[in-house]
Amino acid sequence: MKTIAQQLNITEFPFIINDKNGNQIYYETSEGFWDKSEFDENRNEIYYENSTGFWAKSEFDENNNQIYYETSEGFWAKSEFDENRNEIYYENSTGFWAKSEFDENNNQIYYETSEGFWAKSEFDENRNEIYYETSDGIIKNQSKNTQWNN
Repeated sequence: MKTIAQQLNITEFPFIINDKNGNQIYYETSEGFWDKSEFDENRNEIYYENSTGFWAKSEFDENNNQIYYETSEGFWAKSEFDENRNEIYYENSTGFWAKSEFDENNNQIYYETSEGFWAKSEFDENRNEIYYETSDGIIKNQSKNTQWNN
């Protein structure tokens, strides 16, 4: 099967096609490698494919947050976001997951992973981190300007 550049007898490379929004939707080298992409109305890349057979597809929510990603290699990942566009949950096909909590000022106050790691933070009214603690035994208390490592 001929590539697009071969069909059009293109001799100058790289051969690139952009859509009306300036998104690169096709790219080809003189060696015949090509890739192509599709974009949604918000300019998010929703599909990618290349001449090696690799492909990837993505889904986005109404706030342009990537909520799903999948590849031809069997990898997938999905995310959930709160109303302020903070990622509050992530998981992927390797079994890894992470969850986060945020305060009313969008400060991350809690983070936990499937690997057993966690971190907690507290913030003052000026959004300055005043306390930080992790499952690794690190404790930072900015209000007292101290740090402990257990």
